[in-house]
Amino acid sequence: MSTTTVETSAEVTGPGAAQARPPKVRRRGEQGPVASLASHGVLIVASLVALFPIAWLIFLSLGPDKDDYLHPGRIWHTMTFDNYSFVLQHTNFFDWLKSSLIVSLGTTVIGVLVAATTGYAVSRMRFPGYRKLMWVLLVTQMFPIAVLIVPMYQILSDLGLIDSYLGLILVYCSTAVPYSAWLLKGYFDTIPFEIDEAGRVDGLSPFGTFARLILPLARPGLAVAAFYNFITAFGEVAFASTFMLDDSKYTFAVGLQSFVSEHDAQRNLMAATAVLVAIPVSAFFYLVQKNLVTGLTAGGTKG
Repeated sequence: MSTTTVETSAEVTGPGAAQARPPKVRRRGEQGPVASLASHGVLIVASLVALFPIAWLIFLSLGPDKDDYLHPGRIWHTMTFDNYSFVLQHTNFFDWLKSSLIVSLGTTVIGVLVAATTGYAVSRMRFPGYRKLMWVLLVTQMFPIAVLIVPMYQILSDLGLIDSYLGLILVYCSTAVPYSAWLLKGYFDTIPFEIDEAGRVDGLSPFGTFARLILPLARPGLAVAAFYNFITAFGEVAFASTFMLDDSKYTFAVGLQSFVSEHDAQRNLMAATAVLVAIPVSAFFYLVQKNLVTGLTAGGTKG
């Protein structure tokens, strides 16, 4: 008995025991070294493709001559910040900054407020035509800007809002609110209805429930809507160049056109201005980036 036991143990623990063990099973979702290397390579290439236009714009902004973009190699030996000082001192840059911030922040506040109340009403209340309302908002996105400019100009002219910040804010809200309402409606659908019922049991009105319970929970969705409204108003050109007549009220997007004449374009100054323009947008993105990714993904769970 003892001899058999020893022989069996020797067979199990002998040199061939390692070969008898089953191969290691890769966990689900775990990548091999080749696949991991390939995915990292693709991500690096995609990052370079995304960052190259920004780096190229900054590089051109350091060239002293307007034609340096044709000979970028000579910028290395003549780099200067004179373009930035010229833009800040000899253009209406700060007027453009003021106009852009007034219009963009005004569009963000009014647009998010209207979109949030609209999306919440459609998500929670079942009034006649609530489905058709969302489809009407969606249909408004089908019309190109060229078609909307003439009737909007006539409406603003009748209201006396041509060449005014309020008129431009209302125009931008008319284009940004429909998408934002759809976005927030989908996000409000992910918030349990029991929270509304608990608010009513505690004596809150429907608006009190919306303001004190729902909006704090919808902060990521509101951040996405705010960022979309801000970007829409900050970078738009057609409406701003049509409805704003005073050059001191131009936004950044329209102000950049002042560097383009009939026969020439000061591309070095345009590049420097574009870099300066990106600073407010980057700052706003930094403020909302914590909730941006969460808001972009959470609203897609329900329609």
